[in-house]
Amino acid sequence: MEELDVYLEEEFITLGQILKRESFIPSGGLAKWYLSEHTVYLNDELENRRGKKLYPGDQLKLIEDNVLLNIKKDN
Repeated sequence: MEELDVYLEEEFITLGQILKRESFIPSGGLAKWYLSEHTVYLNDELENRRGKKLYPGDQLKLIEDNVLLNIKKDN
């Protein structure tokens, strides 16, 4: 599994926003579709809410894309 660090300037980012920002989907409108068709874990718990807030310290696993995103605070 490829491991990537994602740095936030803001306090949090939503799941839909991070999928778009990291180019897993071309537009935010596809977040609902992506989450219904792909297995996503947030901190080892299944997650499918596009509005779920992600904070520094969270880990997001995108199973079908074989990617682990580590959410970190941009200093």
